[in-house]
Amino acid sequence: MTQKIKPGLVLIDLDGTLIDSVPDLAYCVDEMMAQLSMPLRGEVAVRDWVGNGVERLVRRALINAVDGEPDETLFAQAYPVFLELYKHNYSQRSHVYAGVVEGLEWMLAQGYRLSCVTNKAEAFTLPLLQDKGLRDYFEFVVSGDTCAEKKPHPMPLLHAASLMNVSPDNALMIGDSKSDVKAARAAGFHVFCMTYGYNHGEDIRHYQPDVVMDSMSELVNYLETN
Repeated sequence: MTQKIKPGLVLIDLDGTLIDSVPDLAYCVDEMMAQLSMPLRGEVAVRDWVGNGVERLVRRALINAVDGEPDETLFAQAYPVFLELYKHNYSQRSHVYAGVVEGLEWMLAQGYRLSCVTNKAEAFTLPLLQDKGLRDYFEFVVSGDTCAEKKPHPMPLLHAASLMNVSPDNALMIGDSKSDVKAARAAGFHVFCMTYGYNHGEDIRHYQPDVVMDSMSELVNYLETN
């Protein structure tokens, strides 16, 4: 992509794009596994499992794989344990990626309108954004339980565009995973992706986003200035 764009709306993913939340998620996974007297999974494995909400993360942890389903009785036992742990450990070990605040500040200075869209439940999303000093950058926050569907379904993106009265073809999604690319394509958005996020071990370039960046500070190269 060589021509700069000037979208009327920039939607930004949370986990793996704005914030590295894996350290907290991995801590909760391993504490859950310990309480279940099952093997610990570790942060490296958890990095390949996140991005589709905590329910899917718990299921993957129980079977130690991205695809497949655990015994439902075991899941019913494990999931409340994880939620209780995560309620107290959603931001203690997580950190904002380098370049994020610089990119957000630059976009706001250029007059871009920003909102956040994530598959994380609102009960965890809003406190995490607040704790890390990011909440006030966004007009709206669309969480994993805001709509009937989550990414990769386009519904959360279209909902945000509707809230902000912006046409999807004049909107940009910034994310880190194939779910973000699929949701953006289905919604008719432009899509930029970060190299450093969570994409189940796959190179995000395989999914052909419009732009791939190592840092949000690179947005100046792809978005028009005032």
